[in-house]
Parts: sequence; C-alpha cells; structure tokens
Amino acid sequence: MTDPKSASEQVPPAAEEPYRGRPLTFWRKQLYRLAVPVGMLLIRFFWWSCRVVRVVTADGVDVAVRSGPIIPVYWHQHQLFCTRHLLTMRSIGVKPGFLISPSVDGEIPAMIAKAERAYVIRGSSSHTGARALRDYYVALQTGVSPAITVDGPYGPAFECKPGAVMLAQLSGRPVVAMSFCAERAWLFRAWDRFVLPWPFARVVMAVGAPRYVPKGLDPVRMQALQDEITAELKELYRAARDTLA
Repeated sequence: MTDPKSASEQVPPAAEEPYRGRPLTFWRKQLYRLAVPVGMLLIRFFWWSCRVVRVVTADGVDVAVRSGPIIPVYWHQHQLFCTRHLLTMRSIGVKPGFLISPSVDGEIPAMIAKAERAYVIRGSSSHTGARALRDYYVALQTGVSPAITVDGPYGPAFECKPGAVMLAQLSGRPVVAMSFCAERAWLFRAWDRFVLPWPFARVVMAVGAPRYVPKGLDPVRMQALQDEITAELKELYRAARDTLA
C-alpha cells in the first residue's frame, strides 16, 4: 500500500484541461488568489465549529483502504462534510482526489483543493465524460481515491449515475458510499438542495461497506447496481439522522 507519509511526493500533477468560456486573465487570477484564503477560512469555520460527534463506519473500510485506493461516492448536497471526512481519512492512507470544472469558475475550488493537498482532476462529467472517466482511472492507478458526486453535476438529485459503477468495474477498486446529517442546517434552493450545517451544530457521518463491481455486467445489472447505491446513500443518511436523535 502507498506510504501515507510520502503521499505529497507520490500524488501526480493535476489533470489539466483548457479553460472554457471566460479567459483566465492575469488580473482575474490575482483576484482569485486573494479570494482563496477567504474561501478556505469560511470552509474551515464550518468544519471546525461543527462537532462531528460520531462516525458510523461499516466493516471492511479499513481493510479496503489498506489494499489500495477506494472510490468515495456521495450526493452533491453533502459535499461539505463528506469532503472533510475524506481529508481526515488521510490518517489511514486515503489520498483524496476531486473532479473540478475546467471552466474559470472552477479555478477557486481547484486552488482550495490544492491548498488542502488533494489531487485535482480538471474535467466535467457532463461535457467530457469519457475523459473524466479516464482521468479517474489514472488517478486510481497512482493510489488516489477520486470522489464522485453520483448525482452531479446538474442532477437529477438523488439518482446515481453510471460513472462510479463503470469506474469500479474497470479498476477493480471498491465504491464506498458516504453521507452525513446535521442536527441543524440550511437547505439551499439549488437543484441539489445543498446542506450547510449551522455553526456549532452536531454532525454524524455514515460510511458504507466497500462495494466491488464484477466485470462483464450487462446494462440491466449495471442499472441495478446504480439503484442499490442510490438506496444505500439514502439509508446511510437515515442511519446518521437516527444516531443524532
């Protein structure tokens, strides 16, 4: 297994892709460099003011991590604390990676992810799906665990798309589902109903058992696995919610 102490040396450079839409001008880049510390301060405020009072983890996760990278999956709405949990899993050898839009709008999230020493894949599952899948696969081969928001980037919300199942089938690495529940939170009106816990709220994380996907599945079985992951993510949320009660 990859030595976590030398992870920063072993993580390959981020997969780059030309910017789409607005150009990344010199002055825009300087502005973004000023905005990144502010963004990181806000994110860390929620990370550290909220108390993760318990992490409910299924059997087999530690064993899967010791054998190689995993494919973390969660809903788009749960990015904030699932990302935090992935970063804390570096203590057991996980090297987290994230797919971030190649547009100029993705530059600030990419800079924040790099500042957190995460591997960044610049791509879009909606516009460059085949390339994103290839880059995910390459990341796995180098020991990175690339996170996938399985209903992203634009929905429909709470429906697992095929990317994670396809990646697990190609790579032989397991899908690990994640969810969380906060005792008090804001729900944004965006398509994903993004969850932002109130400051100082209690939070429970729930992590599912590793799910391996055999090769050579027909489309019917592939869809069945997507439905199973959808059901598992909903059940993990309920488990986290019930633990808070």
